[in-house]
Parts: sequence; C-alpha cells; structure tokens
Amino acid sequence: VASYRFICAFAAGWLIATFVGPLKNILGGGDEAQGFRLTMFIFAILSVLLFWTTFATTRERVSPTQDNNGVRSDIRLLLQNGPWLLLFISAIVTLMNIAVRSGSLLYYFKYYVGDDGTPVFLIFDKTAVFMSLGLLSMIGGILLTKILVLHFEKRQLMIALTLLNSASMAAFFFIPPDQYGLMLLVNCFGSFVIGPTPALVWSMYADCADYGEWKSGRRITALVFSTVQFAQKMGLAVGAGGLGLVLGAYGFVANEVQSESSLMVIRLMFSLAPAVLAMLGAIFIFFYRIDGKLMLEIEDDLRQRHAAPA
Repeated sequence: VASYRFICAFAAGWLIATFVGPLKNILGGGDEAQGFRLTMFIFAILSVLLFWTTFATTRERVSPTQDNNGVRSDIRLLLQNGPWLLLFISAIVTLMNIAVRSGSLLYYFKYYVGDDGTPVFLIFDKTAVFMSLGLLSMIGGILLTKILVLHFEKRQLMIALTLLNSASMAAFFFIPPDQYGLMLLVNCFGSFVIGPTPALVWSMYADCADYGEWKSGRRITALVFSTVQFAQKMGLAVGAGGLGLVLGAYGFVANEVQSESSLMVIRLMFSLAPAVLAMLGAIFIFFYRIDGKLMLEIEDDLRQRHAAPA
C-alpha cells in the first residue's frame, strides 16, 4: 500500500522537477528571480487546491477504542520503543541528506556543469532532464518494492539500497563537468536503487507501532507517525538552512563566477556531504532489530489479544 502512495508522490515530484526550469525561463522572460516567483505562485495555488480537496474528501472510518492516558505518558512509552528511536534519528539525517543535495542541485548544474538554461531536449535544459530522468528511475524502483520484500528483510534492503545510493552520490564529486551523459547514468542508477526505501521505511514505522503495543499493551500509532514526520521536517530544515550557511561562509555569490572555494563547496554539498549523511542513516538502521520472524510473532500475539474477550 505504501508503494502505491509513493508512486503517486514521486509522479507529482516528476512534474515539478520537469517543468520548474522551463516555466522559470518562460515566465521570467530573462528575469530568473521573477520566473521562480511566478512558478512557485502557480505551484502554491495548485497545492492549496489539492490540500482543500484532500481535507474535504477524507472521512474517519475507525473509532478510538482506548482511553486517553495523556501525552506525557504516551511520549514516555514512545521513548522506550528502541526501534522507533533509531528510525527517528535516521529520519533526521536522511532528510538532511535530501535537503542538502536537492538544495545544491541547481547551483551544481549552473556553476559547475555550466547549465545556462539552453534546452537540450525540446524545452528542457540539462537540469530539468537530470531531475526528470532521476525521478522516473525512482518510480521504477518503487515498482519493485513488493518483489524485493518477498525475498529480503526490510532492514537488509534499507541498508544495502541506502549504501548503493550513497556511493552514487559520492561519485559526482569525481565526474568532470563535461561528462553530462555519465551524470545521467549515475543519477538514474542511484535514484532507481533508492526508490523502494520510502515505502520500506514507512512500513517499518507501522512495525514500530505494532512493536510498541506488543511491549506496552498500549497502541500509539498516531504519535509514532507524527513524531517521525516531525523528525523529517526538522531534517529538511536543518539541511536546507545548513546548506545556505555553508555556501555563504565560503563566499558564494549568486549569478557571479564562483571562487575556487565556493565552487568546491557546491561540489561537496552535492556529492560527498549527502553521501556521508546517507551512510549515517544506514548505520542507525543497522541497529534496528525488528525482522520478519519477530513481526510474525508480534502479529500473532496481538491478534490473540484483540480476539480475547474484554
């Protein structure tokens, strides 16, 4: 179920990644700042409409069956859930990785690769083609999620796929700026292997909720998911903010020829820095110990508890 969700999510991401560049050029008429402003205005209006539609068409179908013991009590139980804590920390560094890399992508292509907005395919410049093919590859990876889960443990998959993606990101530090075709291939590979991980990790959050109920007798699913979403948003904020601070500290000046130090930092922020953050995320997943055998035991025990008379 999670994989279907992410197919739709990354399809939306593909639309944005593919058309930001062309829309910015068309709407800006040579003024890049105005082009971005108008493009974001269009996306903002569409987002509000979609949020309203989601709210208006969502219906609660499950009624709460337990008393509210208080937020403090629930948080205390949550902090005793070791697998959740590992995923919480991993979510922070993983989203820092995503924020740093996606935030530096435009700078990498503009100042290192030399993408001046000239179309290389129809109306799409190098940056748009790079992002578009990457997201299509990621969707292809998501489609394999169910097949992979049938043959491998989720934890093992998360570690292996994350490390492969980390290696693909690190490779960009060594690719010369004139090797655009190689960049596309490496990015498609990295995006493809990381594709299954969003669906995998969200199913692991659900496993943590089951594990917590199994250990404590109390189910706090909403708190499990909301706190991990908090971790993700915090990771995005820290990663994006940190990127800006680092670029500023090393002399980055927009729309100017970059100094050697600022150009080096741009390359690092697009390659080695997110690669290291991805590896840190994989290390935390390594200590996550819920496997398929334990989940079968948990599900069986919970099924018996729920079936027992009150």
